[in-house]
Amino acid sequence: MTGSRQKVVAVCGPTAVGKTSFAIEIAKKFNGEIVSCDSMQLYKFMDIGSAKPTPEEQAQAVHHLIDCIDPREPFSAARYAELAKPCIADIGSRGKLPIVAGGTGLYLDGILYDLDFSRPPEDPKRREAWEAFARENGNEALHEVLRGKDPAAAEHIHPNNVKRVIRALEVAESGGKWRDFSGEPKRNPDYDFLLIGLARDRQELYDRINLRVDILMEQGLEDEVRRLLAMGLEEEHISMKGIGYKEMIGYLHGEYPLDEAVDLIKRNTRHFAKRQMTWFRRYKDMHWFNISEYEDAESCLEAIFEDVRAFAYGAEADV
Repeated sequence: MTGSRQKVVAVCGPTAVGKTSFAIEIAKKFNGEIVSCDSMQLYKFMDIGSAKPTPEEQAQAVHHLIDCIDPREPFSAARYAELAKPCIADIGSRGKLPIVAGGTGLYLDGILYDLDFSRPPEDPKRREAWEAFARENGNEALHEVLRGKDPAAAEHIHPNNVKRVIRALEVAESGGKWRDFSGEPKRNPDYDFLLIGLARDRQELYDRINLRVDILMEQGLEDEVRRLLAMGLEEEHISMKGIGYKEMIGYLHGEYPLDEAVDLIKRNTRHFAKRQMTWFRRYKDMHWFNISEYEDAESCLEAIFEDVRAFAYGAEADV
C-alpha cells in the first residue's frame, strides 16, 4: 500500500444486502479497519433500528464512526467528512487498509469527491430580497448584478436559473468564490478508491429486508424508540427521521396500529433500498457483485478478495 495516494476500499450497496459481514471478512483478510458510512449507525443509543454491528461483529474487526454522536445533535455530510478523513489517515498511517462500509451515498461522496461543503451564512431575508428584485426587475437585471460581483459565475449560470444566480450572489457577498459543481465532480486527490458494490436479486433482497424488520421487532425496536422519546428526542430531530424510528413514533402517537407500523417499515425500507441502488449505479467504476449469482456468499467473497488483492498489493501478491 505504497504511493502518494491512500488506498481505500469502499463496500457499498442497499440495506440488508450484507455489507457488514462482507466488510468484516475483507478487513480480516487484508489487515483492514472499517470506517462506517451509515447515517444512523453513528448515533449513540440507536442500536436496534440502525441495525448496528453487534458487539460480536465489532470484535472481529476494528470499527470507526459507530456510537459516536448524540442523536440530539445536528449532523451533516460535511461533518461526516470531517470525521471520516482523519480516521482514514490514521488507519493508513498504521499500515492498515481503510475500508469504508455503508449505504449512505451522500456521505461516501463527501470523501470520494473533492467537494466544497462551505456555505455562506443563512440570511433568509437577503434571499427574499434578491427574489423580489428578480420579480420586479427581471432575471436579466439580477444576472447583471451577479456579473458585477463575480463575472466567472455569471458566465456559467443562465440568467433564468434564478436560484443558482442567487446562490452565487450569496457566495460572492460572503467573500467566497463560486464553484461549478453542475458537472461530474472531481475525485478527491488524496485517495485511490476501489468501489465494491454488493447487490442481490430483487426478491431475495426484499425477503431479507422483511426478515430483518421482523428480527428488529423481536430485538425490541419498540422499546428502543420509547427510551429515545423518554430521553427528550422528538420526531423533529434528524436522527428520529430514520426508517424504523419515524414509523414507530407514529404508532406510539396512536396514528396506526403496530402491525401497520411494521408493514410501513418494510415498505419504506424496500423503497429506500431501490433509491440506494439508483445512487450507487452512478459510480461508473463500481465493481458490482450480485451475491445471488454465486453458489454461496463465500464464493462471492472469494471473487471480491481477488479484486481487493490486486488493488491493494498487486495482482501477483499472495495474500
